[in-house]
Amino acid sequence: MKFNCPIAYHENTFDRGNTTMILVNSILPINSEAEYDRALAIAEPLVASRNLSNEESEFLSLIVILIEDYEGNHYPMGDVSPHAALLHLMEYSGTSQTDLVGSIGSAEIVAKIVDGKRSIDPIQAKALGEYFHVLASLFI
Repeated sequence: MKFNCPIAYHENTFDRGNTTMILVNSILPINSEAEYDRALAIAEPLVASRNLSNEESEFLSLIVILIEDYEGNHYPMGDVSPHAALLHLMEYSGTSQTDLVGSIGSAEIVAKIVDGKRSIDPIQAKALGEYFHVLASLFI
């Protein structure tokens, strides 16, 4: 199966008028490095966006599942601490501590979590999963 996603971007936005066609043509297993690279190119602008529509969010969740499956089979990472995962996602997406205030707690709580002085509780893990469009279990 080939990963074929005719996504049209305009100023790094998702083409909302083509969502159904994108979903029909895109939700296939990733079977090669080229398909993996295309999936990343689709997901990256969506991950960086802070204002996704419901359709974009659902589409991103599906693409992330496919990417994670491919990475798990081809790039096993072993155990990654919740703190390391958070720092990586923050760096990758350009997220600051201030961006997380309100999502996972006060500025003081966010600072303690980011500094590794406080663990992430299950409610915060769920919020972080939603914020970064990844599985909450990554933070537990």
